[in-house]
Amino acid sequence: MTRDEAETILAQAGTAEDDGFPLLECAIACAIHDYPFRDPEPVRLLAHQAAQRVRERAANEGPDEALAETMASDLRLNGDLLNYDHPGNTDVIDVAERRRGLSAALVVFYLDAARRAGLKASAVDFPGHVLLRVETPEGPVALDPFSQGRLVLPSELTRRALLAGLTPHVADRLDLLMAPVSDRQALIRMQNVLFSRALRAEDFEGAERSALRRALLDPEDHRPWLDVAAAREKQGALTGALQALSRARAVDGPADAHRASMDRVRMRLN
Repeated sequence: MTRDEAETILAQAGTAEDDGFPLLECAIACAIHDYPFRDPEPVRLLAHQAAQRVRERAANEGPDEALAETMASDLRLNGDLLNYDHPGNTDVIDVAERRRGLSAALVVFYLDAARRAGLKASAVDFPGHVLLRVETPEGPVALDPFSQGRLVLPSELTRRALLAGLTPHVADRLDLLMAPVSDRQALIRMQNVLFSRALRAEDFEGAERSALRRALLDPEDHRPWLDVAAAREKQGALTGALQALSRARAVDGPADAHRASMDRVRMRLN
């Protein structure tokens, strides 16, 4: 798969309804968009094995236990504690090979397996890192894909929320802390992680790619195009920056902030 082909897949998914969002294939496309011409079949094979095993376990175990035991124990998918900043930790192709990654990437495999096995699960955009919400007969529970899929108790959720800077009246609200997000938003969260890392490393080409993927995945949000423009401007690609600002303006309307950014870039061109 080429980078252009990956962009086509993401653009098509951007117009799809959330219920039909192709999470795994989009995650593969995101990975190849960064580093093209790699074989994605190991990802699909791992996903197939995961779904089959979860389905088998769920016949005799609770949905949360079936997911955690399959992903963390049977398939050895866990958080990368030793090399947290490894660039492959947010790349599903690399994660499938190393069986290590960040929660934002691991949750893709958890969600895909749950969907195929007929379980109800969703990502939780929790401060710090993504958690997994699993619906059980006793009610929803939270799993931490980074920590061997272990159950996160309500008191631990509150403690983590307070440490992340949430106010006490929010940190005590489990309905807010465990609010589910769509698969699309879970994948966009991973692109946000990549964008922030690229900026810190002054890798403006990488920042541009991750911002572009966000723009393709959510074409109704103007903000990714502003990030694309900023990354292109850092690279000296001023014409491309103006094009991205025009896209942001087309999505959000002629906001004053957009006009000011366009004027600033135009002045650099002159």
